[in-house]
Amino acid sequence: MENTPVLLNSPDAPAAVGPYSHAARIGDLLFCSGQIPLDPATMKLVPGGIEEQTRQVLANITAVLASQGISLAHVAKTTIFLADIADFPVVNQLYGEAMAGHRPARSTVQVGALPLGALIEIEVIASL
Repeated sequence: MENTPVLLNSPDAPAAVGPYSHAARIGDLLFCSGQIPLDPATMKLVPGGIEEQTRQVLANITAVLASQGISLAHVAKTTIFLADIADFPVVNQLYGEAMAGHRPARSTVQVGALPLGALIEIEVIASL
């Protein structure tokens, strides 16, 4: 297994808002940076609440995965960061719909704050 990561960016996901890549590939694993609900066209948070933001985050993750020829079905582990754990039921429902029966390992935590005032951020590890 090659130990040097290949750093990747998707043209269809929002540009990174800091000094990081969308993902790093090591061997057959893809470690994806957390995605917040930025609209790739405007680079602004999508309007609305947790439902709209969750949908955008999932779309951004899907774009990063698609850039490597894979989908959410290849995700092995997710970590969900919420500004308010009370949003968990809505996020859980939308996440379940997006995963379409696929059930990767998952952690969900409430955090003090997220970049740009986002309500949600999700990172994933996928198998290539």
